[in-house]
Amino acid sequence: MAEFQKQGIDIELNEDIAEGNYSNLAIISHSTSEFVIDFATILPGLKKAKVKSRVILTPEHAKRLLYSLQENITRYESNIAKIEIPKPHPTEDPIINMGPMGKA
Repeated sequence: MAEFQKQGIDIELNEDIAEGNYSNLAIISHSTSEFVIDFATILPGLKKAKVKSRVILTPEHAKRLLYSLQENITRYESNIAKIEIPKPHPTEDPIINMGPMGKA
């Protein structure tokens, strides 16, 4: 078990959570009071994705996550390389390739 300190908060990270889950599909939905992000894995050639993790956020925290991701992507691109998002092949399904409509 690892512990971290961030802005005076002790954060505990259990070994099973530290392993993480691979995700190549995120499905985002919202209501008036929360945002729900389902992280899923979809394998090539399959039309069924398996949700590996669900994160539920208040709208305020969803916006904070957006800002934090943007800041980290900017730092990554400044230090490592620009992140390119390839255009899907015409025969590929744009939803599976994380296209519009709340998919990321």
